Amino acid sequence: MTENYTDPSGNTAQFRAFVDAPESAAAAPTPSRLPLIVGAGVAAVVVVALVAWLALG
Repeated sequence: MTENYTDPSGNTAQFRAFVDAPESAAAAPTPSRLPLIVGAGVAAVVVVALVAWLALG
């Protein structure tokens, strides 16, 4: 450790700014994956129906 090291926790103002930081600064919530899953399910049903129609037709 260098001689001129400054401990950031030693500054009360910086610590209070860290504690009082708004939660919006945190990571944004991830979007829902439900539309992707539903879309993949519909696509799978369409592909299976197409293969069945071609095999039986």
